[in-house]
Amino acid sequence: MTLPEKVGQMMQLDARDDLDDMVLNRHVGSILHTSPERVRRAHQLTATTRLQIPLLVGEDCIHGHSFWEGATIFPTQLGMAASWDARLLERVARITAIEAAATGIHWTFSPVLCITRDLRWGRVNETFGEDPFLIGELASAMVRGYQGDGLQDETAILATAKHFAGYSETQGGRDASEADLSRRKLRSWFLPPFERVAREGCRTFMLGYQTTDGVPITVNDWLLTDVLRGEWGYTGTLITDWDNVGRMVWEQKVQPDIAHAAAAAVKAGNDMVMTTPGFFQGALDAVANGLLVEADLDRAVSRILTVKFELGLFENPRHPDDARIAVEVATAEHEALNLELTRRSIVLLENDGVLPLPADRARRVAVVGPLADDAQTQLGDWAGGSGQAGWLEGQPRDMITTVLDGLRELAPAGWEVTHARGAEILTLTDDPAGRFFPDGQPRPRLVVPAAVNEAQLAEAVAAAEAADYVVAVVGDRIELVGEGRSTATLELIGGQVALLDALAATGKPMIVVLVASKPLVLPESARNAAAVIWAASPGMKGGRAIAEIAYGHTEPSGRLPISFARHVGQQPTYYNQIRGQHGSRYADLTQAPAWPFGHGLSFTTVEYSDLALEADELSSADVIRGSVTLHNTGERPSLETVQIYVSDTVTSASWADQELKGYRQVTVSPGESVEVAFELPVAACMIVNAAGDRVVEPGAFELRVGPSSDWARLLTAPFTVAG
Repeated sequence: MTLPEKVGQMMQLDARDDLDDMVLNRHVGSILHTSPERVRRAHQLTATTRLQIPLLVGEDCIHGHSFWEGATIFPTQLGMAASWDARLLERVARITAIEAAATGIHWTFSPVLCITRDLRWGRVNETFGEDPFLIGELASAMVRGYQGDGLQDETAILATAKHFAGYSETQGGRDASEADLSRRKLRSWFLPPFERVAREGCRTFMLGYQTTDGVPITVNDWLLTDVLRGEWGYTGTLITDWDNVGRMVWEQKVQPDIAHAAAAAVKAGNDMVMTTPGFFQGALDAVANGLLVEADLDRAVSRILTVKFELGLFENPRHPDDARIAVEVATAEHEALNLELTRRSIVLLENDGVLPLPADRARRVAVVGPLADDAQTQLGDWAGGSGQAGWLEGQPRDMITTVLDGLRELAPAGWEVTHARGAEILTLTDDPAGRFFPDGQPRPRLVVPAAVNEAQLAEAVAAAEAADYVVAVVGDRIELVGEGRSTATLELIGGQVALLDALAATGKPMIVVLVASKPLVLPESARNAAAVIWAASPGMKGGRAIAEIAYGHTEPSGRLPISFARHVGQQPTYYNQIRGQHGSRYADLTQAPAWPFGHGLSFTTVEYSDLALEADELSSADVIRGSVTLHNTGERPSLETVQIYVSDTVTSASWADQELKGYRQVTVSPGESVEVAFELPVAACMIVNAAGDRVVEPGAFELRVGPSSDWARLLTAPFTVAG
């Protein structure tokens, strides 16, 4: 290979740009954001090149084949996490891989292993929530689903663990800000999920945007060389995030020019450089100026070619296959799994008994709110209408069931379902800094909260007063979500709070449905509603699943993978914070979340009792074995998520008071008592000590078991680990 051909193989460029130039002149090794027409054109061009090295085609298939019209769009990753069901998520990833592979996609930039720390961050919806253990469970399942039985399988696609590592530890929730993390803190919470998927065979890792201790992750030798390649023995391919190399010049300003940035990125061990068009000339200049030697590129190019061989692309470039597309995209089987997952993703936060709605006589239900019938917003980020793919404005409307659709379709005979919008959420204005960033990417337009519309409000109030029940559907929109779209507030914006207050004042039973990318702060009128449901951007089947729960066709079983704040000033609210602060509240506000990690209601009550351990004196090589009894005291079944936490009573270095270490999902029939057995290796009770070593320290521990992380609801059993 010539030097330009080697440099080109290290580049992944946006296929919406000049394909002829990137393939024929810059010898590009990979493309992303590929419309159906342009991916075919790119392959045609590649076939005319000297070496005919096949392209790797990547796409952000985050919760379904995001940018293929008519593909199956699932709830966002945060919504999936509310199911707490790794086997279900593995099936979701398998379906996504099947659909993507049929259309010529080889590589998905998923799953996201970032830990949510500040709810203001714009990318909370892409995470599995706030707990490292749960993240590891669910991410590993998705990797298995994407990569299938091996990359030689034509239905397998490359999985990507991202964003390595610590990207979500933001300052003020601001996207890509400095992550103020020690190496010990990284080893304690941020790295374990990545280590797990690395050892389980995830073939690619994507680097985050941020700096840590002043060093961009792109050139963080300790993380990339010492830990990932060294300690973990990782042999897969590393890809930067969007323009990480260029950003070191124009945004982070730690490199003087693109040649120095390219040299630094190559020497740090990056293999594929995403969307830094200047990398081509920069790397050539770096070699010409002695910043690199040609051999420095060989390691990266070898890894890229290796993964192409592993996928079998030299024998079969895996072009879009019209015959497979016709029978493998959005099948009835895929639709059924989507509905199953969506049901499991819905979390019932509050219920005074109003749900399920009684079917004893004809009723009138007023469905109000700006998101009651907003099909594209319901899909969330990375879903066609979210702006990242210019060729696709949204998904087919007839594939999407909104909340209004669902409540109308499933309404009992004789029921009337009315609708009023009630409020607007936002309008947009141009950023005064200009329409584009220095690298040419468009700046997100700025959000302007909509004013209260008195006519809309009056119409909604009239609908509520004429109804027996009010379903108020509120939340956020895509303009408040995603990269570069962190928010300073968590409150409902626009006319939504005024709408909820006015509806509550009617005295009619109000069911609040929060269709939102992440936990938002609800006003008192909503927190005191008859029922509150959270649907985290629930995808195509969201309205159907919500209606099934409202009418009692389905038992609610979702559990929070993330805590809800009462006020934005409480940030952060994650449950596993380091103990040792003075007191347990603010002078003017509690620190307790509105709803804690693990919380979720059923239509019945399940009591926990008789927590017992087989032995309470153990060594670090032993396994904790125990059981707890669940008793369903109601008249409906429950799928209960039994959560197992461990607290190390005294630690040599500061640590969280408790951490999730396991869970079991058990169906408990009405009136039934079930004994649930569990096992947990004592080795899972480790901490990272002040020296940075993972150890199980001898001494006293508590095992805590219950329905959520709320300490008051957990049964406890002490045990001791011998030295």
